[in-house]
Amino acid sequence: MTPDDERAATANGSGSTEAGDWVELDATQPIWERFFTVNPLVLIGTREGEGHDLAPKHMAFPLGWENYFGFVCTPRHATYHNAREAAGFGVSYPRPDQLLLTSLAAQPREEGEPTPGLELLPTEPGRLVDAPLLKGAYVQLECELERVIDGFGPNSLVVGRVVQARVRREALRATDRSDTALVDRTPLLAYLHPGRIAEIRDSRIYPFPADFRK
Repeated sequence: MTPDDERAATANGSGSTEAGDWVELDATQPIWERFFTVNPLVLIGTREGEGHDLAPKHMAFPLGWENYFGFVCTPRHATYHNAREAAGFGVSYPRPDQLLLTSLAAQPREEGEPTPGLELLPTEPGRLVDAPLLKGAYVQLECELERVIDGFGPNSLVVGRVVQARVRREALRATDRSDTALVDRTPLLAYLHPGRIAEIRDSRIYPFPADFRK
């Protein structure tokens, strides 16, 4: 064992201990800000009173292979209550050049007050769900509320069933298009939690085994 390996069980002052090439994190505390993870960045649109609201979310994802979509929220946020009361929500996947718009939607606000700068966001109404969608986003989904699952600490999972979906023509996969070239031409916006963003252009085919099935 080298002298460096003898650092085992030495606290680093951040709720973790070091042992060789690994740092053991304190799992009695939230761990997700100790390293980076790759996440989507979407805007969740909901009806709010006589108006609408848009809120950026990164804990947002398809649920299974069917047309279900979920996002993590908290009852402390208006989006949670809006989605329940309106029984639906919209999902917009912004392009990298729309990053500033997602920042405007993230501005804090007083309870019951509109989000500052929200009126500056270019939006369009859903066709089947009463929820705003970001104009120019490369994917727009309209979801009817399926269920809300509470109890993940202070957080909840809001689940919707996709009833309307649109993809910008330039972002649509097709048999006569190279997926590699498609991602390069229409890059994706990713959120690197905590607090960073990335533009994804470089992609490769995943080496699935020949007999791999979903």
